[in-house]
Amino acid sequence: MNSRNIGTFSALAIAIVLAASAAVYAAGGDNDDREGRKRFTFALWGDTPYSAGEIAKIAALTADINESKVAFTVFDGDIKSGSSLCTNDAYTAAIDRFNAFEAPMIYVPGDNEWTDCHRKNNGGFNNLERLDHIRATMFAVPESFGRRTMLLEHQGPLGGLYSENTRWTYGSVVFVGLNIPGSNNNKVNGADCANKSVRTPADCAADNVEYAARDAANIEFLKSSFEMAKATRALGLVVIFQADPSFDLPETENANERTCIRAPQAYCLSTTDATLAGYDGYNAFIAAISAETAAFDGQVVLVHGDTHFFKVDKPLVDQAHLLPNLTRVQTFGSPNINWVRVTVDPKGPNLFTFDPMIVGADKSRKDNQ
Repeated sequence: MNSRNIGTFSALAIAIVLAASAAVYAAGGDNDDREGRKRFTFALWGDTPYSAGEIAKIAALTADINESKVAFTVFDGDIKSGSSLCTNDAYTAAIDRFNAFEAPMIYVPGDNEWTDCHRKNNGGFNNLERLDHIRATMFAVPESFGRRTMLLEHQGPLGGLYSENTRWTYGSVVFVGLNIPGSNNNKVNGADCANKSVRTPADCAADNVEYAARDAANIEFLKSSFEMAKATRALGLVVIFQADPSFDLPETENANERTCIRAPQAYCLSTTDATLAGYDGYNAFIAAISAETAAFDGQVVLVHGDTHFFKVDKPLVDQAHLLPNLTRVQTFGSPNINWVRVTVDPKGPNLFTFDPMIVGADKSRKDNQ
């Protein structure tokens, strides 16, 4: 189903998506209640492997997740390091890793596999061509990866524009995967164009056209997902992407971390120019997710990688305007090959709970599946 040109979510579209999720929903989780709202778990990981040593550790992570009997797994971007070649074998190797999971494995693209491929140490590829390659090879069929697959809704035609934006429902939750990568969401500002890169000014102009169109498509898909969640009376909505958009707005009285990364501290305390930090490519999305969350009665979880530190917090919008129903989860990444288990319990005091799962840790722990 292609919803790219659908402004609102029709009853037929809702029925199709719910029916598509029914088979995989029956395969995992436990404790159904009378409304069919089920307790279940799912896994999150990303930003790995970045080296041969990390590749060797993926089998243990995969086995750990398979043993946990989660309903499905989501990889939130970066199938390779930011300084390795963007050759075709990098994508086929990732597909093989993803298909080793017993449960459905959903892939969300990151910057290392397309946005940054223009870098000389990545092979000097055209990054927009690499995005087309990802769409053609990794989103050519409607199902997820994994030995047991899940039918996904794609925003665009299979293998084509925005096919990498996906949506599915499980239990009482709507899930959305969006192509929002690091490196400023592929928005290029000034001197960044030629930095460590083979890009020409024409290439950077094309990147900015691509960014603007995809940013609008992402926000459209996000808004229709909230419409779906409301129409189906979902208890929660999970949005997954790769970039750390620097949500910290601000954590101190005067300094705004999103505008101070590259500027001297004295200037940080006075400027509101977000382009200085290289994070202005996320501004429209942050505004949209903030507005949609404020108008939603359920719980919202934002999942991303990029920074490689496990973190759970409530970052939006600021101390005086907290969005209490929004939680950010930042997943592990290289060199820490671990994952996050998320439990969804409609009967619990919190709809979502998050457990860092350290691969190779003492297995005497009792996982409450």
